[in-house]
Amino acid sequence: MLRYRGLLFSVCRRYSRDGLEVDDLLQETTLVLWNLREQLFSITLSPKQAAWIWRVARSTCIDLQRRRSNNITPLPDDYDTPADDTTLHDTLHELIDQLPEPDRTIVTMHLEGYEYKEIGHKTGLTKNHVGIRLMRIKDKLKQQWNTI
Repeated sequence: MLRYRGLLFSVCRRYSRDGLEVDDLLQETTLVLWNLREQLFSITLSPKQAAWIWRVARSTCIDLQRRRSNNITPLPDDYDTPADDTTLHDTLHELIDQLPEPDRTIVTMHLEGYEYKEIGHKTGLTKNHVGIRLMRIKDKLKQQWNTI
């Protein structure tokens, strides 16, 4: 778990900005990984193991978010968030969250430090195609950023 703590944190952080909720996501993900430890140990240390852990963590976070979304009471219509709540970092992640799924996965893996070849292996694209997609995604994000 120590080897992949940064990966786990970045996946959990992507699904929540609240520190306590990130801790909950990390704890739930760790528990799921512990229960799947036999499968984890069967995978040799390689990008395959990191990709497998990333998929499990992502699925766990999505499942937990879905379970929690059923219990959330919407904010009143007159609620106004403070202007200082929104940071540039959060705004960028909101733009990334709005991307379609293949693009969002490519950007997220790129931000987590995966190489083009590893991203390509996970997504089924070639290394060159990953680079082209990233360039187009960055251009799209720049355009959206400039309209804010």
